[in-house]
Amino acid sequence: MKEAQYHQKSYADRRRKKLEFAVGDFVYLKMAMLRGPNRSISGTKLSLRYMGSVRVLERVGPVAYRLELSDSM
Repeated sequence: MKEAQYHQKSYADRRRKKLEFAVGDFVYLKMAMLRGPNRSISGTKLSLRYMGSVRVLERVGPVAYRLELSDSM
C-alpha cells in the first residue's frame, strides 16, 4: 500500500508547478470559486471560467492573496 501511494505521489508531483505571485502581478480568478461548490449553477457551457487581469494587492498566506476586485464583485 505504501509503495503504491509513493508511486502515485511521484506521478502527481511531476506535473505540479509551484506558483508564487508578487504584489502588482496580474492573475486570473477562477469563476467557479464565486459560484460555490455546486456545479449545477455553472450556467451554460460557454460561460466564463476565469475572470482575467486582476491585480494582486498583498500576500496574506502561503497560498492566499488579496486581489483588487471591481465594485460589482
